[in-house]
Amino acid sequence: MFFQYGAEETEYLKKKDKILGQIIDQIGHIEREVRPDLFSAVVYSIIGQQISTKAHNTIWLKMQMELGEINTESILAAGRDRLQQFGTTYHKVDYILDFARKVKSGAVNLNHLSQLPDEELIAELSQLKGIGVWTSEMILLFCLQRPDVFSYGDFAILRGIRMAYHHKEISRERFQKYRQRFSPYCSVASLYFWAVAGGAIPEMKDYAPKKQ
Repeated sequence: MFFQYGAEETEYLKKKDKILGQIIDQIGHIEREVRPDLFSAVVYSIIGQQISTKAHNTIWLKMQMELGEINTESILAAGRDRLQQFGTTYHKVDYILDFARKVKSGAVNLNHLSQLPDEELIAELSQLKGIGVWTSEMILLFCLQRPDVFSYGDFAILRGIRMAYHHKEISRERFQKYRQRFSPYCSVASLYFWAVAGGAIPEMKDYAPKKQ
């Protein structure tokens, strides 16, 4: 399943911003996979923190092959040592097990969480061990498909904006101006800035000052 968007979102963004409009036309429709199950999305997000996409996907595939469906039962049955053997750290394993226990006990109600407004959901998820604001924002976008996610904590989004608009740096104030411009479809804008940051338009470069 891919993040769902169409002409309504892209035409709005193109009218709001000429440069982003050119990027949208040049790249075309972007297919980004989403994980609609909230439990497995949280586990997936914890595993992926501060590691490469390749390593992330390798660990996740191993887990799926060994455990089948990633749910509270399979995670708790696997236990600490077996989960670590898939290639993640014990710290992350402990975060995952803590989350699974809280879901199983009812301390965390996934149905309730999924119905919360964005800011409330970020606040609730951020109270869980190993889950910060950035991870919560990625869950909003790539699990719940919320339409207006724009993360100042995401280095690739900041890089994509620098490349598109020739900025040397992106202050929070400047970022908020872009957020206001692209709202209520910031999530689609995020997809395109990620693509730019990843080299989708080869002639675009990063204007951040070179580190000495």
